[in-house]
Amino acid sequence: MSNQSPDGISKKVRGVNLGGWLLLEKWMKPSLFDGLKARDETGFCVELGKQAEKKLRHHWETFITEDDFIWIAQRGLNCVRIPVGHWLFGPPYPYHDKYEGSRYPFVEGGLAILDLAFDWAEKHGLLILLDFHAAPGCQNGFDNGGIMEVVDWHKNPEYIAFSLEILERLAERYAGRKALHGIEVLNEPRWDVPTELLRQYNQDGYERIRKYCSPESVTVVFHDGFRSWTEYQGFMTPPLFSNVVYDIHRYQCFERSDIDSDIYAHINKTVGPWKQEADDINLNLGIPAYVGEWSLGLDLKVVSLWAEGPYNHALETMDSFQEDVAYRSYGSAQLMTYEKYLGWFFWSYKTETTPAWCFRDCVNRGWLPDQYHL
Repeated sequence: MSNQSPDGISKKVRGVNLGGWLLLEKWMKPSLFDGLKARDETGFCVELGKQAEKKLRHHWETFITEDDFIWIAQRGLNCVRIPVGHWLFGPPYPYHDKYEGSRYPFVEGGLAILDLAFDWAEKHGLLILLDFHAAPGCQNGFDNGGIMEVVDWHKNPEYIAFSLEILERLAERYAGRKALHGIEVLNEPRWDVPTELLRQYNQDGYERIRKYCSPESVTVVFHDGFRSWTEYQGFMTPPLFSNVVYDIHRYQCFERSDIDSDIYAHINKTVGPWKQEADDINLNLGIPAYVGEWSLGLDLKVVSLWAEGPYNHALETMDSFQEDVAYRSYGSAQLMTYEKYLGWFFWSYKTETTPAWCFRDCVNRGWLPDQYHL
């Protein structure tokens, strides 16, 4: 369980995602979508039109504040992963049919909030991993990709080119900031986006970021695209590439076999196959890895806007004591496995209605430890 990468550059990170803040996910703050048909940020902005600005600015200013950065730092975490969308810098950006009659539907101003986040992080000794979470045309069809049930990003060269431009602009803007730990080139491109296209995009993204950010100061991260690590074995390794990290996300609530599992099966999967996977990746991939997202969530119903039931899950027949023990056990098992990697980020820091997906709630309830100092 090394706290440094083999190249001696990248250091151990223990962190949390600031999801649902600068990129909306309806399940994380459903009250923001009250009375709307919208299921994602694109629909939110299109449906509300000019009224979206007031609601979204209030959300940005209140959902995460400096007090949250203070609390995170006090826990001993050293990094936050911040998801952003392709509209962060404002117009112009490529059009999509889902924008309907609005050429530039997204609310401007998120960039100033991100600047504040860097100020807070530097003030309180935290690092930031910028996560390009929603590309033009959407790379995965999820609400967190900006447009539900649309996967057009990889079909349009303009969308890919603009994504690379965003990575370069992020690198240029934040290269001099002490808090910048890394930039993730694209979150969760779907499993049917061709691997060769993703390999080229990841390399191109690396080159764009390296125009402004040296390997000695900034990590470049790419996601596995929901495919086996063996498809990236030996990819973007030294000496041609430096300070690159591979990102995997690990949940046990989306597949039917996981939904039907009891708590013992969830724990066994974590300390069995997933522990073996960690050993295999560390030994054979050629670059270090993060678990960029994980949670204690086992109930699909509270997070999914698309999946059909039944929503049975491992904890539904337990009393409160048994549930607490189960969550603590599942959390400890995951931490033991993920500590094998160079880093991890819990998803997410804060939700409105789902404690198992809310790091602060998990800590306050005793499901996760209170301190994480290196």
